[in-house]
Amino acid sequence: MALAEQGKASSTAKRAAKPTINDVARLAGVSKKTVSRVINRSTLLNSETRERVERVIAELGYVPNPQARALALRRNFLIGLIHDNPNAQTVLNVQQGILEALQGTEFELVVRPVDRRSPLMLEDVRAFLSRQRLFGVLLLPPISENDVLADLCDELGCRYVRMGSAELDDPEHLVASNDREAVREATTYLVDQGHRLIALIEGPRGFRSAAERRAGFEQAIEAAGIELPRNFIAEGNYTFESGIEAANRLLDLGPPPTAIFASNDEMAAGVVHAANQRGLSVPENLSVIGFDDTAIAAHIWPPLTTVRWPIIPMARSAALKLVGNASDRARAAAEPSFFLSSLVRRASVAPPRP
Repeated sequence: MALAEQGKASSTAKRAAKPTINDVARLAGVSKKTVSRVINRSTLLNSETRERVERVIAELGYVPNPQARALALRRNFLIGLIHDNPNAQTVLNVQQGILEALQGTEFELVVRPVDRRSPLMLEDVRAFLSRQRLFGVLLLPPISENDVLADLCDELGCRYVRMGSAELDDPEHLVASNDREAVREATTYLVDQGHRLIALIEGPRGFRSAAERRAGFEQAIEAAGIELPRNFIAEGNYTFESGIEAANRLLDLGPPPTAIFASNDEMAAGVVHAANQRGLSVPENLSVIGFDDTAIAAHIWPPLTTVRWPIIPMARSAALKLVGNASDRARAAAEPSFFLSSLVRRASVAPPRP
């Protein structure tokens, strides 16, 4: 019995004998504060000291206490994604990009949807940031376009990066794409195929992406010398159902469009569905182009010509800006802030029938 108890005590002691920050400091010949600075990636250390401490940490297998570190830094190791976006695929793609950036780090992702139309949105975000003590946040369109929200992050000392379709902030706080130019190229492609009756399904009002994409469409139409009736522009809300509804309104016109540019792939898929219900063949009777190049673009039939929006690389870069600004400012500054979208030609576009 005594031997068993001794064995238990010995086993408990072994489990309890984990290396501590004091052990690291003693073996590295530095103070606890210096070890803490190495762990927290402070820039106030020379490379020799940092390497010596990191070598001891690796040899001992020392694992810092995340709660203690969070307390010392007054921040948790959490990156927040705050959004009010009706397109679930967009949110999923952004999450993928963030998680790719955080892989192998101690950071985790927290996702918080909000209602941009609510008068309490800013109060809700303030409470969320204060309660979670986030390390940093990525703001998705359209709330990323809200300067007051960015100012709130600054006020609370929370790092932030805004994603957008145009320049919204300085490069440290921004990842953006060239939506206007990309849509102009896509619409010009329809013109070059011989289309003159080209309709647009735009995104919801209040989205900068919707405004930029409409501007690109209108610039291409004007450059081609085409005059379109106002009812050739229909509003959608970036959902499949709104694409069907808008397409039916456009296809009821006389004469109907021979090509439709939809401001995202979900709505473009709705256009293809509406055409099929009417017995119209894509692209023989109607050419269709979308925007995003999400999975649905390649999976529907015919495969969808679309604008590839580099949303995953954008989200990855945004997360690296957030994390790198604490540990490696040079690397964070090297992360790109501007990304080029490009036209992906598939089978949903053809010249109009004579």
